[in-house]
This record gives sequence, C-alpha cells and structure tokens, in this order.
Amino acid sequence: MTGPERITLAMTGASGAQYGLRLLDCLVREDREVHFLISKAAQLVMSTETDVVLPAKPQAIQAFLTEYTGASAGQIRVYGKEDWMSPVASGSGAPSAMVVVPCSTGTLSAIACGACNNLIERAADVTLKERRQLILVPREAPFSTIHLENMLKLSNMGAVILPAAPGFYNQPQTIDDLIDFVVARILNLLDIPQDMLPRWGEHHFGGDE
Repeated sequence: MTGPERITLAMTGASGAQYGLRLLDCLVREDREVHFLISKAAQLVMSTETDVVLPAKPQAIQAFLTEYTGASAGQIRVYGKEDWMSPVASGSGAPSAMVVVPCSTGTLSAIACGACNNLIERAADVTLKERRQLILVPREAPFSTIHLENMLKLSNMGAVILPAAPGFYNQPQTIDDLIDFVVARILNLLDIPQDMLPRWGEHHFGGDE
C-alpha cells in the first residue's frame, strides 16, 4: 500500500462539499482509515449543495457515512468539535496526513495563527507541529490580502495550499469531472492510487510530428 494508511479528513464551511464527499469515498475505496471532522457550517453547506443531510451527533454521522460510502465497520471514525481525547488531538495518536477540504478562509486564518478553538483547528495544529502532511483546499474568490498572507504563512510552515481550481486540459464533460480533477490532485499528493485523472504526460509518446 502506498500513501498513508490513516488520514484525517476535515470539512469546513466553504463552498465545495462535493470535494470532501468524493475524497471520502475514494479513501474508503482505497481501504484507508479516515478520521472525519466536520464543522456545523460545513453541514449547512453540504445540505445546500448536495442531497446529503448529515445527522447532528458524531456517532450518528459515523453510522450514516459508513453506510453511505460502503465502508467497513470502524473504517470511518467521526469526532465532535470538542472531543479533545480523540487521536487527532495529539501528536502521539494522530494520522500522518490531514486534508481540509473545503477549507474556509476562517479556518485557514485560525490554523495560521494556531487558534485551536475546536478539534479541526487543533488537529491541523498537531499536523504542523509534528511536521506531517497538511493539505488545505480553499474555495474563495477573489482572495483578499489577508487570505493570501495566511496561505503564504502556512506554506512556509510546510502546508500545501491546493485551491479548488479544476483544470480543463482533460476536457471535462460533467460537474463530476471537475470535482474529480481536484480530488485526484489531492490523492496524488497523498501518493494514493487514483484512476480519475491521468498524470501529466502519461499518454504522451513523444516525437516531433
């Protein structure tokens, strides 16, 4: 198995719930253990942008997502926003990689300044302090100077900033194709196999003609 076996996936209140749900589905399909965190704002956005309406309590969300993705028992673990005893709250128990998708600019700011006011922020802080892989997927337009300064600060700390900006060189035909473009880029960074988007140059055979 390539890439991390355990991954923290957080969803916050920016537009783009489809990216997080698709990534969750792909991680489950690749037999990864997912530690799932979601803000109340993200739940509201999800119910607005998709037909997925999550229950309120972490245990109920865990049961729902397990059935929704076809995950095995215990493969998805959901924690509440103040579950400070969860593995993701400590460097000794947290997974080696974390993805925040979509990442709101508020969450971006909180992570950049080490706020740790909820479990998503604390999990990201742990990932940074332990020098582990942190991928942040902001979805905002335009970016303000504050947003850009926070991204630069986090990039200098070792985080990867991957804006939800799908490319068009693969000639997407559907919205799902656009979603898959971004999710495939996340999976590539995690070194997890994906068949949604060929890596650049895979189908190029060279030649001058």
